[in-house]
Formats: sequence, C-alpha cells, structure tokens
Amino acid sequence: MIFIDTGALLARYFSRDQHHEAATRVWEKIKLKKESCFTSNFILDETFTLLARRAGYVFTAERAHRIYASRYMTILRPTDEDELKALEYFEKFAEHRVSFTDCVSFALMRRHKIRRVFTFDFHFRLAGFICHP
Repeated sequence: MIFIDTGALLARYFSRDQHHEAATRVWEKIKLKKESCFTSNFILDETFTLLARRAGYVFTAERAHRIYASRYMTILRPTDEDELKALEYFEKFAEHRVSFTDCVSFALMRRHKIRRVFTFDFHFRLAGFICHP
C-alpha cells in the first residue's frame, strides 16, 4: 500500500518536471509489484490544477479520466473528522508551512494505516511517514 502525492503525479505526467526521471523509475517499480495505490480528492484537485497550467487543460482532462477509471488507484475522501484532524496537523506543523492538503493526506493515511508515500515533499517525512523515492 502506498499513498500517491501531488508531486509524484505531476512528475509522471509532465516530462519537463525536475523529478520526471526519478518518478518514472518509481512508477515502474509500483507497476511491477502491482502495489495498491491510494490518493485523495484533495491531491487530485491540486494535481489537475497545477498540471493544467503546465501542460494544458485537454491533456490534463485526459489524464484525469484515466485516473478516475483506474482499477489500481483508490481515491480517498476525508470525513469531517479527518478534516478536523488535518487542522490539528496544520497547527502543529505551522512553523514548517505544511499545506492543508498535506495535512489532510496525513489524516487519511493514518486512518487507513498507510505508512508509505510516493512524494518529493519532505513534509511527509517530518510527519513520520516512509517516503519514496
């Protein structure tokens, strides 16, 4: 089980991303292992917005349709309790300027007992998760 963060998705789909090569290698490992992937609607919102600005709206919509149709990607949605827990993390990590989206991810990952995350964001390590690459 691995949680997929925004940076991993952006680097996968945007070939000029600074992490594209590293992301491609990790995605291949995930595919070979047939690992269960999880993300959230917050992550997808962030990803689609940023990707559309970089690669265009039609390109992004095509990738979005593939993600929503995928059997390998489960999209988690926060409960009210998750969002309140995220707010606690938001306050806890204020000095590190952790985004609210990351804090929602922390809450979802803890609730679903997901310890590993595919990310290029050090905030997940700061919160105690195992980061890949």
